[in-house]
Amino acid sequence: MRTRRTRRFLGHCALALALGLSVTAVAPGTATADDVPAPAPGELVLVTLTGAGTSAGRAEAPELLAEQDAVLTAIGAGEPVYRWTTALNGFATRLTEEQLTALDDQADVASVEADTIRPLAGRTSLAAVRGASASPRLRGGAGVVVGVVDSGIAPESPAFAEVPGLGADPEAFAGACVEGDGWTADDCTRKIVGARWYVDGFGAERVRSSESLSPRDALGHGTQVSSVAAGNAGVSVRVDDRDAGFFGGVAPQARIAAYKACWGAPDPADDGCSTADVVSAVDAAVADGVDVLSLALSGGERIDTLQMALLGAAEADVVVIGASGNAGRSAYAAHAGPWVATVGAAVGRMSRARLTLPGGRSWAGGGRPSEVRGRTVLAQDAAAPGASRRAAAQCRLGALDSRLVADRVVVCQRGAIGRIDKSEAVAQAGGRAMVLVNRRPGSVTADLHSVPTVHLSASAGRSFSRWVSRHPDTRVTVSRVAGDPGTRRTARWSAAGDPRGITVKPDAVADGDAVLGALPDSTGRSWGVFSGSSAATAHASGLAALTLGQHPEWSASVVRSLLVTSARPVVGSSVLEQGAGALPNQAPTAHLALDVAPEQWRRAVRRHRLARLNTSSLLMPAQQRRAVRTVTNVGTRPEYFSVTARGFTSHRVRVQPLAVRLAPGESADFTVTVSGPAAPGRLDDGMLVWLGARGGVTRVPVALTR
Repeated sequence: MRTRRTRRFLGHCALALALGLSVTAVAPGTATADDVPAPAPGELVLVTLTGAGTSAGRAEAPELLAEQDAVLTAIGAGEPVYRWTTALNGFATRLTEEQLTALDDQADVASVEADTIRPLAGRTSLAAVRGASASPRLRGGAGVVVGVVDSGIAPESPAFAEVPGLGADPEAFAGACVEGDGWTADDCTRKIVGARWYVDGFGAERVRSSESLSPRDALGHGTQVSSVAAGNAGVSVRVDDRDAGFFGGVAPQARIAAYKACWGAPDPADDGCSTADVVSAVDAAVADGVDVLSLALSGGERIDTLQMALLGAAEADVVVIGASGNAGRSAYAAHAGPWVATVGAAVGRMSRARLTLPGGRSWAGGGRPSEVRGRTVLAQDAAAPGASRRAAAQCRLGALDSRLVADRVVVCQRGAIGRIDKSEAVAQAGGRAMVLVNRRPGSVTADLHSVPTVHLSASAGRSFSRWVSRHPDTRVTVSRVAGDPGTRRTARWSAAGDPRGITVKPDAVADGDAVLGALPDSTGRSWGVFSGSSAATAHASGLAALTLGQHPEWSASVVRSLLVTSARPVVGSSVLEQGAGALPNQAPTAHLALDVAPEQWRRAVRRHRLARLNTSSLLMPAQQRRAVRTVTNVGTRPEYFSVTARGFTSHRVRVQPLAVRLAPGESADFTVTVSGPAAPGRLDDGMLVWLGARGGVTRVPVALTR
C-alpha cells in the first residue's frame, strides 16, 4: 500500500520527470525518497495546481482563485497562508492528516511540497573592508528595476540615496511600499521604488529580537546584494574614520525593489528563507513588474515549487538570476531550471602585496600596502606586561608591548579576532606594518588595514616566520604588486552542476570573495565585505540591469544568453564548475544570442523536451551524438560569424556550418556532432566559440558526460 509519504514523493517524481530530470540515482543534490521533504500534519505545505499563473497568459486571476477555492473546499480547508496567481497557480497552507490524504485525490493538484528553510548564499564580515570601488561606472541601468528577494534593505545607506542623475524612471513598475516596524512609505524613493515583506512561512515568533517585521534589513545580506547590483555611483566609503575610496554598484542608475523573505533567528545557524515566503515574494515581484529578479539564496538542486515560480517569472519576460550555492562538496548547483541564470563564485582577483629581503628573496600574498621598510618582530616575542604569548601572537588589542613593536614590521597570526582589528592593535602599539600569517590552509585577503599589511598563506607564513626568528634585525620591504590583481579560479566551495541534469549549471561564475557592499547602521558599520555565490549573483544581476538599460528592446531570454556567453574561461575549472566562465565587468558587446521564446519553456515541460531547448549551453550524455541550436543576430547591422570547437580532449566535436552571415534579426541553425568514445567515461568538455566580424565573442559551453 502506498503511504502518504510515498504519494508525496511520487508527485515530485512526476514533476521531475515531466521536466526531464533523473530522480533515481543516489548522489549529492539528487532527489530521492529520503531527501524529498514529506509534509506532515500541521506543517506548512506548498500546493501547486495544474496549469500556470497569469504571467503565462493562461487565465485571469479570478479564475485561478476559483480553482484554488475548489480544491480547498473539496478537502475541507480554510483560507490558506499564501495564494499565488501570477508566477504560479497555487497556495501555501497547513492541513490535517485527513486533509493531506484528501489532497491526493484532487486531479487539479500537480505537486505538494513541505515548506523548507533555504540558507542565504553568502557570508558577511563586519571586520574586514577592502578599500576599493566596486565599480568605476557612473551611469547605467536607468529605467530598470532589480527585484531583490533577500533579507531586506537599509534605506539609510548612501548607496540608496535619492541622488541627482538617476535618469529615467521605470515606466511599467507598479510595486508598493508596505509599511512595518521602523519602515514607512517615505522610506521608498526614486531609488528604492518598492518594498514588501513576507514572514508567515518562517514564522514571526521565530525571528530574533533585533529583526524588524518590515522590509528593513537586520542581517545585512540583502543590503549588500542590492548595493553591489544597483547601488549609487561615487559613494564615499569611510570605515573606522578612515577613507576607503569610493563605491558604486554595477548598474548605478537602476532602481531597487526589495522583497524581504529571509530572516534572522535567535541562533544564527537557523537564519534563512522559508520557501513559502520566497515563492510569495517571487509572485509579487512578477506582478509588480520587475525587470531583473535576484535570488542570492541556496537550496533547490532539483525542480521544485520555487523553480516553477521562477519559470513563471521567465514567462513574464523577467531576467532571473540565482546563486549556485556554497556547498560545493555536498550538493549540486541550485536553481536547476534552464530559465534561471545560475551563478557560481570565482576567487583570486585581489590586490597583491610582497615582502622582499635585502638579497631579493620574497613572499607574495594579499594586500594593498604603501611601500615601507622596517625591522621585523614576531608578535609573540613582543607581549605586553600581563599579556600571554598567545594573545600577543594573535595581536589582540592591548596585548603588544609598544617598546618592542614601535617602528617594526609585526608578524601576527590569524585567528581569535578580526583581521583589521589586528592591524589596529599594531597601529596602537606604534608598529610600522603588519604581516598577517594563516595558521592553517585557507584564503588570503586584501583588506583595508590601519597599517600597511601583507596577508600570507600558511606555507608562506611558516617560511617567513622561521626566517624572522633567525634574523630579527634585518629590514624587509613591504610593497604592493603592480599589474594584474591575479587570475580567477572557481572557488572550491562553489557548487558545481549535476552531470545528469538537463543543462549546464552553473551558467557562469563571478567574483565571490570579499566583495565590498553597504550595510545597515544597526550592524555597527556602514560597509563590509561578503563572500559566497550571493556576491557573484549580485554582480550578475547588475550586469543584467546594465544590459537592459542599454537595450530595453531585448527580451529577458536574449539578455540572459548574451550575459552568460560573454564570460571568459577560468583556467583549471571544468564546464560543470564554471559554465561559460567568469562574467566581465561590463555589459556584453557581442550580437549573437541563443533565444528561447517565453511560451517555449512550458511547452517543453509538457512534452518532456527541455533538453532540446535553445539554451546557451549543451549537456550531452554519452548516447547523444547530435544537437541543434539556433543563433540570432540581435545587432543593428549585418554581420559575419564563424565558429570553432575548442578544448575537447577525448572526442571530436564538429559544428556545421562553420560560418554564417546574418542580417539584423535573422537566425540560423547550427548542428553539433560528436564522435569518439560512446561508452561512459570521464567528463569531456569544451567551448563552441563564435567570433563576430565586429569583434564580439560568444562562448557556448559543452559538457560531454558519462
